Amino acid sequence: MADEGAFESSTVNVRVKIAALWTSMLFVFVYVDLFSFYRSDFRADVEAGTVGGFTVNQSFLLGTTAYVVIPSLMVFLSLVLRPSVDRIANVALSLIYALMIIGGAIGEWNYYILGSAIEVALLAAIAYYAWTWPRVTPVASTR
Repeated sequence: MADEGAFESSTVNVRVKIAALWTSMLFVFVYVDLFSFYRSDFRADVEAGTVGGFTVNQSFLLGTTAYVVIPSLMVFLSLVLRPSVDRIANVALSLIYALMIIGGAIGEWNYYILGSAIEVALLAAIAYYAWTWPRVTPVASTR
């Protein structure tokens, strides 16, 4: 008799894990930045036309858009790129973004540091899953 309380065992494809991690990282990323608008000092800087010491202009907004678009596209690209390319892109981009997030968190408020730590942990998981991507085991010949 089967155990009626047992859960079905299933494995999640590494591509789906990585895409989900990019998605989760982006949610934390957006919310941490959104929460900054609750700070009067941040709103004052935005009103003065600066963010993090940078002047808000077309170049800043273009760069910021590119910075957000890359991980946004990785949600999809993680599902469709060739595994060898996908692996390299995920390891490289997750490490680059982790370093940039760590640099951006220096001197920030505690909520920002917590959010950044979670983002870095999610990016580390992306690098781990991409680095340890399972390889196909060749089938032995029966000749």
